[in-house]
Amino acid sequence: MKISRIDLWYVRIPLPDVFLPAWIPGYRQKENRFTLVRLVTQDGIEGYSAVQTMGAELEGLGGLLGSYLLGERADDIPSIRQRIREMGYLGWRVGWLEPACWDIIGKAADKPVYELLGGMPGAVKLYASTGSVRNTDYRVDEVAARVEEGFDAVKLRVHAETLREDVEHIMTTRREVGDDVVLAVDANQGWRVAVIADAPRWDLERATAFCRAAGDAALAWVEEPLAMDGYDDLATLRRASPVPISGGELNNQGLSEFGVMLEKGCFDIYQPDAVFTGGIAATWRIIQRIEEAGSQYSPHTWTNGIGFAINLQLFGAYAKREEKRLEYPLDPPGWVPDARDGLLEEPWLHSNGRLELPTAPGLGFTVDQKALHRFGKRLFTATQPRVAWRTVRDRGLAEARRLGRTRSNRIAARNEAFEAELAGGTTAVEIALSSW
Repeated sequence: MKISRIDLWYVRIPLPDVFLPAWIPGYRQKENRFTLVRLVTQDGIEGYSAVQTMGAELEGLGGLLGSYLLGERADDIPSIRQRIREMGYLGWRVGWLEPACWDIIGKAADKPVYELLGGMPGAVKLYASTGSVRNTDYRVDEVAARVEEGFDAVKLRVHAETLREDVEHIMTTRREVGDDVVLAVDANQGWRVAVIADAPRWDLERATAFCRAAGDAALAWVEEPLAMDGYDDLATLRRASPVPISGGELNNQGLSEFGVMLEKGCFDIYQPDAVFTGGIAATWRIIQRIEEAGSQYSPHTWTNGIGFAINLQLFGAYAKREEKRLEYPLDPPGWVPDARDGLLEEPWLHSNGRLELPTAPGLGFTVDQKALHRFGKRLFTATQPRVAWRTVRDRGLAEARRLGRTRSNRIAARNEAFEAELAGGTTAVEIALSSW
């Protein structure tokens, strides 16, 4: 299970039409861009993960990965998490790498990750998650189209300059589509991006007024109505709001931050995306804490087909999955499954607003290698000989030997301790989930 090779790719999948993401006003998106990692073990098992990126800004990460991860056991999640933490000291948020190890663990066990976490096969309910700010006429037709496809729940986006416009939008949409459709709204205030065009900034007063209107419009929830770190205001809003408040998608990291939000009571529905919040083990512990607090879990999934797969596995293991819906990003004509899941041999296609959990082992997908070479650019490859040569070049032969010997001794000692735990009857999954 030792990691012997690491490949880093920058992927650009063309969209069939321009997509206008609500979270970046003024940006005309023409590609689905992300960075992909492939870990390969000594016995040839491959594990994948990916994170959404604007460009090739993670190219420099490649030079770091080999020194930190080569030789590590992919199933030793506590050690992997420590290496990820150490890379964070240098400014890299790389918790998204960890799901690739779970892909390997699942493939080695010949089980989907959700089964390793205690879940069972079956279908999950979905809600159609729009991604663009639209006028009301477009929105009414859009909801009707999603209902025709079998969805019974749709999430809208509001981002107008004035409160009045946003309230009119949800009230008119509700009146036109009727009461049978579950409607929710994402205000995209949690991680406001105004790098191109300015974006409205909600304060507590505006958020409270909007949530009261959302109650009149019978919305199921209001998502990210305030800044991601506005904990006290979020808790105040939640107490005053007649509709549930949701959030905690991307930039809230790990159990420490989610513990604060849970303690303060910031949300009714917590939405940790394992790609961004620290990986599968960290997010699974967050989910447990959410349940202990009597709150709800419904993850953010708006990235790419691999990011969707990672969160699908966690949702598949969620004890209350039958009571909740999973976000299904869909905003045609720009954001459609073929572009969202363009690296996968089989895209995540719903049937009447439901999706069968994959039965394939690991994260449940197969990367289309032809598509990877068509749409991807390899940024870096790390193997032991390559890293050794680079170290000799940078530090000299004697120092390279000393560093290699010291690191090998550290890894050997850790592997011995890990293997002793396994020999005692504890599984790698149990070790991964108990190391807090």
